[in-house]
Amino acid sequence: MFRITLPLFLSLLAFGVQHATAQEPAQAKPFSAQALVQLKRISDPRVSPDGKRIVYALRETNMAANKGEVSLWMVNIDGSSPRRLTAAGASSARFSVDGSAIYFLSARSGSNQLWRLALDGGEATQASFLPLDIDSFVLAPDGKQIAFSVSSFTECKADLDCSKKRFDALTEKKTTGTLHDSLFVRHWDSWDDRSKHQLFAADLSSDLGSNFNNVRWLSAGIDGDVPSKPFGDDSEYSFSPDSQSVVFSARIAGKTEPWSTNFDLYQVPSDASGQARNLTSDNLAWDTTPVFSPDGKTLYYRAMQRPGFEADRFRILARNLSNASTREVAADWDRSPDSLAISADGKTLYTHTDHLGNRPLFAISVKNGAVRALSGLGSVGGFAPYAGGVVFSRDDLDSPADLYRIGANGGMPKQLTQVNQGALAGLRFGEFEQFQFKGHKDHPVYAWIVKPVDFDASKRYPVAYLIHGGPQGSFGNQFHYRWNPQTYAAQGWVAIMVDFHGSTGYGQAFTDSISGDWGGKPLEDLQKGLAAAAEKYAFADTNNACALGGSYGGYMTNWIAGAWPKQFKCLVTHAGILDKRFMAYSTEELWFVEWENQGLAWEKTADIERDNPINKVDQWQSPMLVIHGMRDFRVPFEQGIAAFTLLQRRGIDSQFLWFPDENHWILKPENSIQWHDAVNAWLHKHLRSSAPKS
Repeated sequence: MFRITLPLFLSLLAFGVQHATAQEPAQAKPFSAQALVQLKRISDPRVSPDGKRIVYALRETNMAANKGEVSLWMVNIDGSSPRRLTAAGASSARFSVDGSAIYFLSARSGSNQLWRLALDGGEATQASFLPLDIDSFVLAPDGKQIAFSVSSFTECKADLDCSKKRFDALTEKKTTGTLHDSLFVRHWDSWDDRSKHQLFAADLSSDLGSNFNNVRWLSAGIDGDVPSKPFGDDSEYSFSPDSQSVVFSARIAGKTEPWSTNFDLYQVPSDASGQARNLTSDNLAWDTTPVFSPDGKTLYYRAMQRPGFEADRFRILARNLSNASTREVAADWDRSPDSLAISADGKTLYTHTDHLGNRPLFAISVKNGAVRALSGLGSVGGFAPYAGGVVFSRDDLDSPADLYRIGANGGMPKQLTQVNQGALAGLRFGEFEQFQFKGHKDHPVYAWIVKPVDFDASKRYPVAYLIHGGPQGSFGNQFHYRWNPQTYAAQGWVAIMVDFHGSTGYGQAFTDSISGDWGGKPLEDLQKGLAAAAEKYAFADTNNACALGGSYGGYMTNWIAGAWPKQFKCLVTHAGILDKRFMAYSTEELWFVEWENQGLAWEKTADIERDNPINKVDQWQSPMLVIHGMRDFRVPFEQGIAAFTLLQRRGIDSQFLWFPDENHWILKPENSIQWHDAVNAWLHKHLRSSAPKS
């Protein structure tokens, strides 16, 4: 049975309140986009084998270079003596088996290679000299091997020099045309060159650059990416405890790849003496993130049940490796767990997932499936169990991430780092709280409200109504770097975010409810949520509001323009879908639109057109700012161009902001500031200022 104990909840609540209401210096300034992009971002904590030290990644913004740069840091397990280990340009720190050194990736030699840094002093030394960049790696438990991924050509097999020559030839060729006979033609923000992420192994003690014969092709025969593109990482493959085999997740789909979510787990000898064996061929949906029990007898992993649905509930499965029997762990827990890790004694699995507008860390008994929340308020990112408990990163609506430590049985989290202490001391944030209302069919729906900085209860404030993407996502209690409600609170507006039907963290049935009904239940929830906010919070002037959203949120903003045309003073649509039918033929991951449309585009024409924004453009009247990245292949750039074209042709006040070098997200620091400046200017143009209550 899932539960958060009352003492734990109250302690975490007190922790959150104390944190949120800390005194700011009198000279502190309201939070801003400029401050947002320059905050340090902590991630990827790893605990040393003796449990005494933590190594982590810290991203800092280089405004001159217009990019984020990552370095590696270390802190003692009690939070003392934080110190920098590497210069910028390092990532993926992993402790050696004996804890005397860390291995990490760096491109300081010209390509992304493996480096080793002894922790008793001295400079880092290069440990690999491969002709291709290493994208990710995992160290074997015996300390003698490494599994790693590179982008290569499968026809070159284990000959990485062959793949390097192929890449060089593509760069040097004088013709510019590319002939395809299957999809993907492009994916996320890259055009396909027919290379694949492939998995290799090598002996860690040898000089990888001097003898390529010791490089072994683990994913031989797998015509798919290992790890997956575009966001796959080292969590998708794992060594067995005896280091004799590797299990990895891959999709062998051939020409069906763009509409297949059938990832399977494969096991292969680490010396590549045999072919990879499919362990999960009976499941035609997604299998991923393999984690071995310490004794090597059980393989834990996450698995979906419904083929073609990327937002299905992940279940935690336990596979007995001696007889291939499989059981579900915590079958009654109606949440979709994310990353997995296991305790040293093999008794507890750790994960994090969305839950009622937060993203806590959970501990799950592998024996009986009992689920305990180890943390409550806020959002947990990376985490690492060790003998004394778990180290994790945590953020919330007014705090960027820091590292915390909590005991194996829970308790009050101890903060270990304060990487933004100086910056936060000079900033003022808006207070926030969660509220609940009756949405579609009177179902409970949760929402967050963030008050303006320097809130005055005697005034009424304009509203920035933020609509999340996904659509199976959540605008929860987290510190977001693209859609941060504090940037609107700093402008003197109330920010409101509703987790409408389709959001994650409220049970799979609630998540499922949006598929095939993008413009129905979610719009009803948004309408009722705004009305509920107006009734509950007299300071929120909901008739003086602008709606903003990206991706699905951009779709919903376009839908609101025609289906709820008189409510908002202005709209902002980022990477929004204007024409669902065109989207079905032009996006890259077809499994997404085919599931959401409940079928193939040419078979579901009536269903698609029922809530297609393009069919209601004759009702558009609200001023709209349209934003799009030209490298957005998920929601193609033409959707934004078309929206702006019809706005201009209809004579509606409108602007179009586009970025030639951005994808579905706006990632470059200067571009992020420009994005926020344009959005803020648009809202200031169309919203009245705060005024005393009548």
